Order: sequence, then C-alpha cells, then structure tokens
Amino acid sequence: MSSFDGVNAVTIIFAALCVFAIGYRFYGLFIAAKVLNVDANRVTPAVKYADGQDYVKTDKFVLFGHHFAAIAAAGPLLGPVLAAQFGYLPGLLWILIGCVLAGGVHDMVVLFCSVRHKGRSLAYIATREIDPTTGFVASWAVLAILILTLAGLSIACVNAMHDSLWSTYTVVATIPIAIIMGLYLQIWRKGDVLGATLLGVVLLFLCILSGPWVASHPEYFGFLDIDRKTMSVLIPVYGFFASVLPVWLLLLPRDYLSTFLKVGTILALALGILFVMPEFKMPAITEFIHGGGPIVGGPVIPFIFITIACGALSGFHATIGTGTTPKMIGNEKDVLFVGYGAMLTEGFVAVMALVAACVLVPADYFAINAPAAKFAELGMQVQNLPMLEAEVQETLAARPGGSVSLAVGMAYIFSRIPWMEDLMAYWYHFAIMFEAVFILTAVDAGTRVGRFFLQEMIGRYISPKFNQKDWVPGIIITSVLFTGSWGYLVYSGDISSIWPLFGICNQLLASVTLLIGTTVLLRMNKGKYAWMTGVPGLLMTVITIWAGIWLVVNQYLPNGQHLLATLSCVVMLLMAFVIFGTLRRWMVLINMKTITRDQYGVEVKEVVEE
Repeated sequence: MSSFDGVNAVTIIFAALCVFAIGYRFYGLFIAAKVLNVDANRVTPAVKYADGQDYVKTDKFVLFGHHFAAIAAAGPLLGPVLAAQFGYLPGLLWILIGCVLAGGVHDMVVLFCSVRHKGRSLAYIATREIDPTTGFVASWAVLAILILTLAGLSIACVNAMHDSLWSTYTVVATIPIAIIMGLYLQIWRKGDVLGATLLGVVLLFLCILSGPWVASHPEYFGFLDIDRKTMSVLIPVYGFFASVLPVWLLLLPRDYLSTFLKVGTILALALGILFVMPEFKMPAITEFIHGGGPIVGGPVIPFIFITIACGALSGFHATIGTGTTPKMIGNEKDVLFVGYGAMLTEGFVAVMALVAACVLVPADYFAINAPAAKFAELGMQVQNLPMLEAEVQETLAARPGGSVSLAVGMAYIFSRIPWMEDLMAYWYHFAIMFEAVFILTAVDAGTRVGRFFLQEMIGRYISPKFNQKDWVPGIIITSVLFTGSWGYLVYSGDISSIWPLFGICNQLLASVTLLIGTTVLLRMNKGKYAWMTGVPGLLMTVITIWAGIWLVVNQYLPNGQHLLATLSCVVMLLMAFVIFGTLRRWMVLINMKTITRDQYGVEVKEVVEE
C-alpha cells in the first residue's frame, strides 16, 4: 500500500463543502437558468392538476426534505465504505466530480422532464420523447433494477444484524415504535405530529438505553439472536407486510423517523469530526486499484463508479424524480434547489461515510469488511479490532457489506468526544439502528413501488383486474411475486456479488436517464448544451457495460453464479435496446430543421402532448 499521508478529516469535509457550494452556485444555476430555462411563471403539474392527494403544491423546503429522504437510503452510506478498499482518494474524487457534473445534473434534468410531462414516470417520458417500444422496455428495466436494489440493501442489513442480539433488538424495536406512531397520528390523536414525534423519540431513546440489559438476558430475548439464513428470510417477510399494510400504519411513520435520524446523525457526525479532528489511517491509494481486492474483486476503474453508486450518481433517483416529487413542485425554478441541491446533500453524506471508514486502521477495516478466508490471504495483523470488539460488545470480524465498519467508524469518532469515552457500545448500536432503519425504509418504499409497477404491467398485458389498486388478491399476489424475487437473491447471494450487480443496473439506468435528458435538450433546440447530459451519459454507459462484462466473465461464470450472470446480461441487453432507440431518436432530431413552439412558447423541434 502507499504510505499514509496524514490527511485530517476536517480538511476533506471543508474541501467537499466548498466544491459542492461552487458547483451549485455556478454549474447548477447555469443549467437551470440557461439550458432548461426554468420559469417561475409557468404553471406546474402540482397547480394545473391539483387533486389534494398526489398533485399538491408544496413549500420548496418541505419538498426538499421529502425528496432527500426518498433518494438517500443506504446507498450513500455503504457504497463509499466498500470503495475505501481502493484508498480514500479514488472514492473522494468520484463523489465530488460525479455529484457536480453527473449526479446533480441527472436529478435536476429528470425532475424537469417529469414536470414538463405532467409529473409522469420515466417510462412515460421515454414513450413520449423516443417511442412506445422504448418506453415498454424501460419499464421492465426499472422493475429489474428495483429488485436488485432491494436485494443489495437487504443483504447489507442481514450482515449488520445476524447473530447480534443487541443489534437485532434495536432494529426490531423500531417496527412497533413506527406502528404506535402511525396509530397515534391516524386514530388516537389524528394530526398531532408534535406528539407523535416526541413519542417516537422517547421510545427510540429507551430502546437504545435498554440494549445492554436485553443483550445480557438471552434467556428472555434469545429468540432475537438470529443466524444469517433465518435473517435472510425474515427481512423479505417484513418487506411483504410493509407492502400490503396500509401506508399510514408503517411506511409513513418509519419514513418520518428515518428523516430525523438521518439529518440529526449526519450533523452530529460532522460536529464530532470537527471536534475530534481525526486523521485518515487509510492511504490515498492501495495496492488493490489493479484488482484482486478482498471486498471488490475488480480494478478501481471501472468498479469505483458502480461501487460508490448512489453517493455520486444514481439511476434509482429517477424513480423518485419522476414519481412523487414532480407532482408537488409549485414553482418550476425549484427543480434546482430540490433536484440538484438534494443530490449534493447526498454527496456530503457519502463523504461522511468515506471519512468514517478511512479513520479506521486499514487492517481493522479489511478484517471487518472481508470474508475471513480472504482476510487471512492478505497477511495483515489487526491492531485495534480486539479493543473495538470489547468496547462495542460485539464480534466485528468478517461482517462484510460496509454497515458494520461504518458503525464502528462513527462510534469511534463519537466516543472520542469528552465524557463519551465509555459509551462506544451505545454509539455503535445506535449507528447500526440508524443504518438499518434507512435500509428497511428503502425496503418499505421500494417494495411498494415495485408492487405498483407489477400491478400496472400485469393489469395492462394479462388481467385488467390488477389495475384496481384496492383489489386485495392483486395486492397480495404482486407483493408475493415481487418480494419473492428480491428475497430469493438475498437468501442465495452475498454482498460481494449482489452489490456490484446493483451498481451496474443503477448506473445503467442513470446513463439511460441522462441520454433521455439529452433527447429532451435536442428537441428543445438546445443542441449546443446537449453535451452536459450526453457526455456523462455516454461515458457511464461505456464504463458500466465494461464493468458488467468483467463481472460476468471473471466472477459470476467462474464461480457458477449463473443466475446473477443471466440477470446481468438481461439488464444490459434491455438497457442497450433503450440506448439504441435513444441514439436513433437523436439522429432524427439533429436532422430536423422545422422549429415550432410548445405550450410554453419555447422553441422546439417537435410538439409534445400538453
């Protein structure tokens, strides 16, 4: 490994904040004002189609909170931790560059496109901007990506919770807490948000305090000491119930809890870093940049891009940017603040996760994140790991997935604050709960969205009965099919195989979204600016397909993982079809000379439906 450079974490945080601020002020604002020509006087879908249920004009700060909570699940927490295998520099550079030039642009442009298309989905936009066949294929690709996303996130949750009574207790306890909050808000004291917040916070605090007592009494709570295979079944079962239960009973209160946890914990971690001022123990670049690493087997290029995933660029964000958020924007100018701003905020979360991983001694980091056999091959000797295990009162070695080492790094920083030296066990289990609540929130929302997708597709092509959103058999059947799909991957896979596959699918969707955005710019007669979306879109297409082929040839097929190899090939073929249709549409638009005006008075090369 390269020598340690003695970089202070505070320097990294300050540099990241400066890059994001400059990117927002100049690049993001330029695209919004000059390229997209957002206009406060244009009527948005939230106003034009207001129904008090889905299309609701919302204050931009409230909407920012909703959008950020929806897009920032476990991806920006786990991806940077896994990418730390290559050293802190590759991950840091991609987070900073990717957020400003790719991720923020992607999120803002797709949100803008959806606002211009009645707040409709990405598949609908592809149908209108390219052709119906491309839109149909895109809908299948989105469904496949949702399955792989939930599988990857759930495996990380399994690795954090299995064979850990304390961790499982703190996470499981959040389920009845959320249900109690839901009942309180909906039935007992309808609309009393403050009361529900206080109730949830107090119960969470009591849950954390009672953790050591629960862990010391396995005779009462031993049923919560669950092995890996059983946990791999229970999480999909939870996903099924979260999909079929009324949204107010579990999904909404859990989202609310996770938002407070997310914002509060990241701010507390930033303050802790400023106070403790830890230095990076991880070198800038490790020997694994050429491949053969114990966590990510491929070389740093292209695998840094698919490992970081949501922390810099995420196709999953397109499902949110063409879902709930565009139906609530009251002013078209808010696409900058909500779309670009929320992505930069998520990038800052990714930087914080990278910092938490890199303040650990490299040998300890690899001992936690690599399988035992692979760590033994490295010939490293752990340094602080026995002390850390004693302080957190858990076995930490060989718990891959990023969640455990992130929790250890966060607990290490918090416990170095004066008067908190003896509280590392509490901070560790708080961090595990913090991560798992995020993951289960993604499972909540993702399973429900996937069920909607499946209902619509079966209702359109097989049985119209499934289009009835309140038809209970349809809800149960599609929930079983969808949950069973990603649940099987969770039960049969591991994080080293599922996470790269998730990253490939996620980045391919981001590439396609950027290319569709380029199509919109060409149609709007903005060809001279089309490179802003076209270049990152084409670049990520090449990089991601490169990574996908490497995975299939060098990892999946040699290890007999034929299902994962097949899924990779299917997703890449679906996306290749969409990309081909998009490029063909570019040729038509580039050669089109007739200029007209759309319903907003903007010069375009083709009039689209109002």
